[in-house]
Amino acid sequence: MTPIASKRVLRKFYSVRLVFALVLFFSTVASAQDATRDYSDLDAPEHLYWEKELNDPFTKFLEEIKQGKHELDYSSELAYLKSMMKALGISRHSQLMLFSVTSLQTGLITPRNPRAIYFNESIYLGYIPGGRLEVISLDPELGGIFYIFDIPTSNRPPIAERSDRCMNCHAKPSVGNVPGIVLKSVLPGPNGGSVNAYRRDQIGHHIAYEERFGGWHVTGEHGINKHWGNKLGRLFQGEISTTDNLIGQNFDISRYAAEGSDILAHLLIEHQAGFVNRVIETSYRARTYWTDGGNRLKPEHRDELKSRATELVRYILFADEPELPGNGAKGDPLLKSDFLAAAIPDKQNRSLREFDLRKRLFRYRCSYMIYTPVFRGLPDWFRKEVYSQLKDALRPNTELSREFAYLPTAEKRAIAEILIDTIDDPAFR
Repeated sequence: MTPIASKRVLRKFYSVRLVFALVLFFSTVASAQDATRDYSDLDAPEHLYWEKELNDPFTKFLEEIKQGKHELDYSSELAYLKSMMKALGISRHSQLMLFSVTSLQTGLITPRNPRAIYFNESIYLGYIPGGRLEVISLDPELGGIFYIFDIPTSNRPPIAERSDRCMNCHAKPSVGNVPGIVLKSVLPGPNGGSVNAYRRDQIGHHIAYEERFGGWHVTGEHGINKHWGNKLGRLFQGEISTTDNLIGQNFDISRYAAEGSDILAHLLIEHQAGFVNRVIETSYRARTYWTDGGNRLKPEHRDELKSRATELVRYILFADEPELPGNGAKGDPLLKSDFLAAAIPDKQNRSLREFDLRKRLFRYRCSYMIYTPVFRGLPDWFRKEVYSQLKDALRPNTELSREFAYLPTAEKRAIAEILIDTIDDPAFR
């Protein structure tokens, strides 16, 4: 072979190698991108957050209003609020009041005009006198669906806007970057703006009480003496000072549906929000991983989701719940009554809604939220994994059970018996 021919062969060889290397490089990059595809992309085909038909309770309620299935009171905005809550199965005694500027309607919220929150397990309703109603309604697959609307003044359905602006706060890292429930603890200034913030990006019953309730009114009998509720702050020369801001001190409580902002309602919403956010994030991850694997799970995704199931079981069984200090909490009797009315009793008339309130929230430390549609919205195979680990945690003398040694044997047995009698889910069997 001549030297010129030899060079031509070499150039061709290196050109082929270069093309192959580039193809391999871009294929590797594409694979890496596929492997790390963002589970929180709400527009992804497996989610289609803005396009899928909704299955949340408030969307159904709006349709029922159009069909004339509900009689609402239009005589005043407060009368409308109360009648709507009754139709939705929301106790007015679940009322929580906050005076920090945390809403789309920031211009209306001040210590003189606080915002009220009312809730059940699937709907969270925000009310500000003179403002619009705000709703978070939980779709079993998509998570929080956000609505805002004017209170109707005549017998007609509300014109409810599905709000995307809520996502600026309700789909951030604190809620797993998917549509969830935000709870904050801040020290508001005299006009509602924050002077300081606590428990950043943390939501759930594990949070220490001394980090909670900032910007909220807290009422009722309890032994939680160190917390940030009922306080206004002022920053002067680098030093923060606080003054009391007691409920009704700066506003007329009769403008609201109830008279308090009870400690029990605070404990319940904190637990629920932590549960909901964990479940919704896992739902989004599971759908993305299942799609990426071609309707199966890659080993690394299976391992990750199994670990998330373990974390969820810990939350369900209140593994990190701080002890109630002092003499515990009493709880509003009317809220207790409304809450217990939704109990699902077992054969011995026990339920997961029975309160303890001496050292902890519940008598049987297993979350009633496992009965909810948002939990049932998890993929069947994931629920089976959660149930399997839950059963193992409640059996005596298993390795997993030893991690839950804070639960006495009798309590574990009672929880297991309640679950067997009350869970109507094929994935549990």
